[in-house]
Amino acid sequence: MTHARLVRSAVLTAGLAVASVALAQPFTLTSSDIKPNAPIAEEHVFNSFGCSGKNVSPALSWSGAPKGTKSFALLVHDPDAPTGGAGWWHWLVVNIPASTTELKKDAGKADSATLPQGAEQITTDFGSPGWGGPCPPPGKPHRYHFTLYALKVEKLDLPKGATASLAGFMVNANAIGKATLTGKYGRTK
Repeated sequence: MTHARLVRSAVLTAGLAVASVALAQPFTLTSSDIKPNAPIAEEHVFNSFGCSGKNVSPALSWSGAPKGTKSFALLVHDPDAPTGGAGWWHWLVVNIPASTTELKKDAGKADSATLPQGAEQITTDFGSPGWGGPCPPPGKPHRYHFTLYALKVEKLDLPKGATASLAGFMVNANAIGKATLTGKYGRTK
């Protein structure tokens, strides 16, 4: 092969690689209930500790999962909670099948009945599994990070009663991609 042909072949190969990357859809997490960096509605707020929401988990949907995704995990965390730096875990769902592209509104019921088959909820910082909505102390609004992880394993091997920290460790150890949506909530009294 001549030098000119080698150069043309290399340019063509590089161009095709760039085109395929450009066409690849980014991994995104969205919600019809929560807009990025916008306030979270009262419907999703916890119903205790001085808050009077309905504690309904928001609808979430995603697309563009990385190649090789075998399952998903959703972790919802408030990094602004006054816990001495640990933040507050509001919802943890693991072993979501790779074929899943959404969690419907109110899927976070403690009994897991409305989650995709095989998905499991981990105990939150409220002391039970299931969605625990925002309920920060009065003052500055808190951020609530909804992070969906694409995992390289079909199932996380977590013991019964696993903590949020152990689940987070295992999720991060097996992640091949992630997408985050952040909402905010604050109260004055």
